[in-house]
Amino acid sequence: MLAQRMSSLSRWATTAAGDSVTIAGAAGHQIIDLATGDVAIAPPSSVRDGAIIAVSTGMDRYTDPIGLASLRQAVAERLSAESGIDWNTEDIVITSGAKEALLEVLFAVLNPGDEVIIIRPCWPTFPAQVLLAGAMPVFVDARGPRYIPDVTAIRAAVTPRTKAIIINSPNNPTGAVYDRTTLQRIGELAINTQLWIISDESYSNFVFSVVRRHVSIVSAHPSVRSRTIVLKAFAKELSITGWRLGYFAAPTEIVFAARELQSHTTATPNVVAQLAVLHHLQISDGSFERNLHQRLAAARNTGLHILSDLRDVAPPRADGSFFFYLDLSRLLSALSIDGPIRCANDVARLLLEEANVGCVAGGAFGDANGLRVSFSAPPDLLEIGLKRIVETLNSLRTRQSIA
Repeated sequence: MLAQRMSSLSRWATTAAGDSVTIAGAAGHQIIDLATGDVAIAPPSSVRDGAIIAVSTGMDRYTDPIGLASLRQAVAERLSAESGIDWNTEDIVITSGAKEALLEVLFAVLNPGDEVIIIRPCWPTFPAQVLLAGAMPVFVDARGPRYIPDVTAIRAAVTPRTKAIIINSPNNPTGAVYDRTTLQRIGELAINTQLWIISDESYSNFVFSVVRRHVSIVSAHPSVRSRTIVLKAFAKELSITGWRLGYFAAPTEIVFAARELQSHTTATPNVVAQLAVLHHLQISDGSFERNLHQRLAAARNTGLHILSDLRDVAPPRADGSFFFYLDLSRLLSALSIDGPIRCANDVARLLLEEANVGCVAGGAFGDANGLRVSFSAPPDLLEIGLKRIVETLNSLRTRQSIA
């Protein structure tokens, strides 16, 4: 019999969407995968060259459990430039992806029975790892179309057992980019109630709104730095999701805890990946990141134009990350409760089976009415896939009335 903690993971799985796409493809269907959070582009040559240099020179042994000092220094310098807040080498922990960073932070700050506030819709790993740490997720719903959290609702969710709040801007899955005022108010609340702030900023390079830009909460409210952990990753911005390399910036006690934790788990982050990213940070002029942003911005614009033809679904904002998040509530409420389509899970299944397009239903994010559609796919496939989505969703009312 498996440990009880394993039962808490199944309801927060997004892998089911990817598995369904894989199974459908294996069955011979030509599936357009708009479910994945992966950009279909090769990593920059600077990263690949760095990996080759590392392997060819035999630089493949253990490092400090929290990463190479030279990489941590480069990350600290970059983070300081981006945030306007001074970070030092001693503030940085290199991890095997952002997921390991989050788990280490939660293990470091949570005790059994603690509560953690999570803004919903949310990345499924947030509640799953909170439960693994023995604590309880407490959800505060953010409403469309902007999906910016209501700080008054967050305040109402705080209890004597609340230990931390997780924020995620730019947001996966909604694409919301939190404004400075909202971040300041969350920071003030955290100070007044003595909460840890865990700020996932993994999509900070992907903001497309002309009226929004990414602001870290430590920049919006510098006084929260002593109680804030900033999570980031190289996976998306360098298109190396499989290399598993992330990091976080945190107060000294969290860094010390992470060193102990990593020494008993991964021992050290992937050394070749560390050296490859370090090589990129040392020689890159930022052109890869700029080109990637331009490609995704063009894909977003194309996608918004196509999705504007939706009749019963409001076009998404997609201010940040690289996802369109569709609120299907109006469409679903117009369909018969006795029909085959009752929630977003049913819509995602229909799109996969009949339109051969893979998406992620909002149930994975705690939202029965949402549908996440990635615009990181190759442009030609993206356009075809989105047109199929529009055609299918626009046909649902007619199809159900005929049935």
